[in-house]
Amino acid sequence: MVLNTALTRDLGLRIPVVQGGMQWVGLPKLVAAVSNAGGLGVITALTQPSPDALREAVKHTRSMIRPDVAKRSKLGAFGVNLTLLPSINPPDYEGYCRAALEEGVRIFETAGNNPGPIIKLVKEHGGYVIHKCTTVRHAKSAQKMGADMLSIDGFECAGHPGEDDIGGLVLMARAAEDLSIPFIASGGIANGQGLAASLALGAQGANMGTRFMATKEAEIHDNVKQVMVKSDERNTTHIFRTLRNTARVFKNKVAVEVVEKESKGAQFKDIQPLVSGQRGKQVYINGDIDAGIWTCGISVGLIHDIPTCEELLKTIERDAEDHINRLAGLCSSTTSSSQGRQSRL
Repeated sequence: MVLNTALTRDLGLRIPVVQGGMQWVGLPKLVAAVSNAGGLGVITALTQPSPDALREAVKHTRSMIRPDVAKRSKLGAFGVNLTLLPSINPPDYEGYCRAALEEGVRIFETAGNNPGPIIKLVKEHGGYVIHKCTTVRHAKSAQKMGADMLSIDGFECAGHPGEDDIGGLVLMARAAEDLSIPFIASGGIANGQGLAASLALGAQGANMGTRFMATKEAEIHDNVKQVMVKSDERNTTHIFRTLRNTARVFKNKVAVEVVEKESKGAQFKDIQPLVSGQRGKQVYINGDIDAGIWTCGISVGLIHDIPTCEELLKTIERDAEDHINRLAGLCSSTTSSSQGRQSRL
């Protein structure tokens, strides 16, 4: 059995799984490993300090892609993530995008506010855009802007789930009703059962972030990975709820302190020192899980080991096929039983 979807056909994948962009995590070693294993690896552009640094990350990633994988799609074997967030001093988003395009990248994952200019730029160069949304209304807007595919991000996800608090089960079903372009599922997916469920709900594949953190090729401290294996689905929390910029993170000492300060009316300036990106980066470097804020989805409860990306994707592919076959068997059994009952009447 082969999982044949719009995602695998459009991008030449063996398995319909995208490694989502993750700050400080979407680095060349992990990206190449995911792509070599049959999925789509994605470099996180803003992890790199400048567009020129992104160029070098693209070159480094390409040097680790197997020749057979490099040939699988005219769009290339991996992509680049650009997350567009509100900021007083925004990064040079267009500069990052142009740097990737000039290095031959043609697959982009976008997220955040107003992706229109980036989508337009990518499309002018014959590229392909998967835009991540937390609501159907935003997905429809991105569809109008020219996105090729949407990534529908449910409330279960790590990072920013939006403010509507709609879980993936309903959100995907709504997307299937309203969208005219294909979509993939994002948030709460970490195994083959989740992939099969996503396909059943109309998705063309799955976007996984948290699960790829706990792989051998993820360049984060092993202590973080071990903590993830020992955690369950209750070990995350939301910060910035009172600021209308909700983010799901691992429930550590810093996150608990942020939530407590918010409950007492704290403004962003009051908690900014606690949530700085550089403090979060130290978690991944030094392995102190309480050093800062770090994103983590509730799918952490489904993580029980630290495999290679090759092992992980093979397991997900096999298990998804088993669940799909099981469901097909249920349908066959029902039909046979109905025919048997009718023959006896």
